[in-house]
Amino acid sequence: MRVLICDDHAVFADSLAVVLREKGHDVVGVVYSPEAALRLLPGVRADVCLIDLRFPAGSVLGSLPELVATAPDTRFVVLTGSADPGTVETGLAAGVRGFAHKGQQAGEIVDLLARVHAGEVVVDPEAAGRLPARPRTEAQRLANYLTPREREVLTRLVRGENTAALARSMRITRSTARSHVQSVLTKLGVHSQREAVIVAARHGLVSVSTGEWLLS
Repeated sequence: MRVLICDDHAVFADSLAVVLREKGHDVVGVVYSPEAALRLLPGVRADVCLIDLRFPAGSVLGSLPELVATAPDTRFVVLTGSADPGTVETGLAAGVRGFAHKGQQAGEIVDLLARVHAGEVVVDPEAAGRLPARPRTEAQRLANYLTPREREVLTRLVRGENTAALARSMRITRSTARSHVQSVLTKLGVHSQREAVIVAARHGLVSVSTGEWLLS
């Protein structure tokens, strides 16, 4: 994955860049302020941007919507020592895909970035404290109504199986497979299998890399 690091602690940022490169990832930039990230993001095509929550000028929270809008294809992960539930909720609403804790080992942070890159929404418990139990998005709320069988259908759709393949792998008739698929579409409020797959990936319902169900 292509990663941009934005943290005013230069030693930490540079050390993490070394670890990322050692693990085979491409560090497209290391900057030390949100303003520098804003200037660099449009041209570097970063898959993931790790950005500190707090800088000498204040919290990055107010800049997140602009950062996300500047690079809509980049997945943002906020790095923090601690964040109250309101901060996490605001970040997720702005489009942030993860919160990492500064106390984690560098390798653990890299693993979290890889999970976000794979399509998950990851909030480290140590970074977030006690989060509200409610789903973070409307799609996640709707996904709670899927039965275990329908969840299996959605994971198989994300893996690329069509209705015929679903029927074979689940050992059901094509008619039953079509019925399960239609139920998934109806419950998620979408009109096609492609839309269902996009929703599942975008909202962290299913991992696009492993095809596993993610939502607890």
